Amino acid sequence: MDGKITPELTHGFLASARVFAKAVRDVCEAEVLREVVGDKLTFVQLKVLYLVAQTDEVTVGDAATFLGVTSPAASKTVEKLVRRRLLRRVDIQGDRRTAALSLTEASRRLLETYETKRNEKAAKIFEQFSPDELKHTTELLDRLAAGIASEREKQDEVCLQCEIYFRNDCRFGALGCRTCFYLGCQHPIVRSKSSA
Repeated sequence: MDGKITPELTHGFLASARVFAKAVRDVCEAEVLREVVGDKLTFVQLKVLYLVAQTDEVTVGDAATFLGVTSPAASKTVEKLVRRRLLRRVDIQGDRRTAALSLTEASRRLLETYETKRNEKAAKIFEQFSPDELKHTTELLDRLAAGIASEREKQDEVCLQCEIYFRNDCRFGALGCRTCFYLGCQHPIVRSKSSA
């Protein structure tokens, strides 16, 4: 390693990382979501739809764990999505917390439209960079995130919040950092559709 990592260098990096994350959230996610559905869906609701799309046997309790909220809060989010006909809920033994959740045709179309628009916007934004630059930056960001998360005493308690960016080839397991919520290692009920 060349040179010394100084407080100025780490401060500058962390500031840039925070600004980058905010730009991604505001421009590549929130702005695209507004273009697709206006104010009819929150980003939290979108995350629940992505969770259900990527996993089998999702319950309200799983959604609460994934979102990092209480079961009643997750239940309210799910109820809004059910009323908007974006989720189907089948109560198991009359208990809404253990209800099985599934997408509707409307939510599948919504997710497809969102992903198409997001990919178009990202391609336009990133066209100034070469594919090699983007690939290298992606790998560097993954290594940095894994390194930061590895500082936590109980690493598997750190959700890296891939949220709507689930990747079958997730690098965090390979980097020795953690196991993935989507693959069921954090919560044994949840099973990735791609691993079934």
